[in-house]
Amino acid sequence: MAVGARSGHDEPEDRPGRDESPEGGAAVPPGGDGGTPGDDDGTPGGGRPPRRQRSFWMELPLLVGIALILALLIKTFLIQAFSIPSDSMQNTLQRGDRVLVDKLTPWFGSEPERGEVVVFHDPGGWLEGAATPEPNVAQKFLSFIGLMPSAEEKDLIKRVIAIGGDTVECKENGPVTVNGKALDEKSFIFPGNTPCNDKPFGPIKVEEGRIFVMGDHRQNSLDSRYHQELPGQGTVSTDEVVGRAIVVAWPVGRWATLPIPSTFDQPGLNAAAALAPAALGVAGALPLVLWRRRRLTAGRTAG
Repeated sequence: MAVGARSGHDEPEDRPGRDESPEGGAAVPPGGDGGTPGDDDGTPGGGRPPRRQRSFWMELPLLVGIALILALLIKTFLIQAFSIPSDSMQNTLQRGDRVLVDKLTPWFGSEPERGEVVVFHDPGGWLEGAATPEPNVAQKFLSFIGLMPSAEEKDLIKRVIAIGGDTVECKENGPVTVNGKALDEKSFIFPGNTPCNDKPFGPIKVEEGRIFVMGDHRQNSLDSRYHQELPGQGTVSTDEVVGRAIVVAWPVGRWATLPIPSTFDQPGLNAAAALAPAALGVAGALPLVLWRRRRLTAGRTAG
C-alpha cells in the first residue's frame, strides 16, 4: 500500500482546530511550521547547520592556481607562443608578430616536412654574439607559464626547404632545387629577393634526422647556407625542433594561418619518388634482357 493513500474505509470528518498531519504521519507542532523530519533544533539538514558558500575572493587563488597549471601543461605539451625578433621571415612574418607553435605532433613521432615554418633551438653557433635581452621578474614568470615567449632561450624560426635524404642546391641566378626539382618560391619569398644570389650553395646531401632551413627574406637571413662549416653542413637536427608554427595570433590585424606552399607538393619532389621511375624501368627491362640472352645462348649451343 502506498504511503499516504486512502485505505478504503470511511475516515472521520475534519474537526475545527485539528491540524492535518503531513504526508508520512509526522506531527506538526501546534502553532508551528512543519519542519523536515529529524529536525530537532529547527535547522534544515538533520540538525547540521547549512554549509556557508565560499566567497569569490576565497576561491580566486584556487582558480588562479588551476589556470597556471593548465597553462604550464599547454606550454609544455601542446602549444606555445613565440615572438618574431627579426626580419628574416618577411613578408610571411613581421618583426613583433606572435605565432602559435604546435608542440604536440612531435610527441607522436611526427617529423618536420618541406615547406613548414618551424621553431628550433640554436644548434650551436648560429646566434653566437647575438644580444639576448635580460627579462624582468614578471617576464620570467609569464614566460614560464607560456603566456609570453621566453627571453632567455635562443630559438630561431625558418622554413624547412629539405629533409633527410634530400639533395638541395642553388646556383647563382638559379632557383633552389630539391632532388633536381626547381622550387617556385614566388608566393613566400620576400619581394625583390633572389633565391640565393647572396649565398649560392650545394649540392648538399641532407642526412637522415636533419633538415635544411632558409628564411623567406633571403638577403636578410643567416640560415643553413651560412653555417656550412658547422657539423651537418648547416643542417639542423630534428631533435632541436620545438614545433611547427601554425598561425599568426597577434596582432589581430595580421591573423593568418601558415600553410605549406603548393610548390612543395609537386610530383617527384621526394627523393624516393624521383628514383621510382628509373627503378621501375630497370625492373621491367630485366626480364626482357634475360629472355633475349637465353635465346642467344640457346642458338649458339644448337649451332
